[in-house]
Amino acid sequence: MNDFSELERELKKLRPVQPSAELISRVGSALANSGEGTAKVIRPEQFRINWLGLGLGLAAAATFLIFARVDFHPNERTKQTIASATPSLQQKAAALPNYQATGLTQVVYSKRDEGLVFPAGAEGPSRRVRTAKREMLQWRDRHSGAQLAVSYPTEEVTLIPVSGQ
Repeated sequence: MNDFSELERELKKLRPVQPSAELISRVGSALANSGEGTAKVIRPEQFRINWLGLGLGLAAAATFLIFARVDFHPNERTKQTIASATPSLQQKAAALPNYQATGLTQVVYSKRDEGLVFPAGAEGPSRRVRTAKREMLQWRDRHSGAQLAVSYPTEEVTLIPVSGQ
């Protein structure tokens, strides 16, 4: 009929051959001798975790992180208030009775837009603009004609409110 069905019947008839007595004796003697060879092998100790050391190390690291944390959002008691005011030209001129203010020059070196910021207490976002410039004040003595000039760098940060409409 079908070659596969004949092949299947023949395969079902097959049975494993019984091992010979000689093979059984050789396997038995090899197993008996194997116990002697393993006694000479140096086995490494099992990998063990020192839980006490690991726990103490993690506790020390957590303590360090708690004490060394950095506060990126300062509150009112840690915030430092910095205020500066440049005296006006008239106030400086009043301190020098014979000198008359002759000029004020402001040279802008760089002006950069630092993007949107959200200042505390403001209703909406503001654009921060940082300006670096050099100011030069000049005075002239009325009687002798001598001139006095003072030059200093300044940096100004301006917050411009931005409306979303």
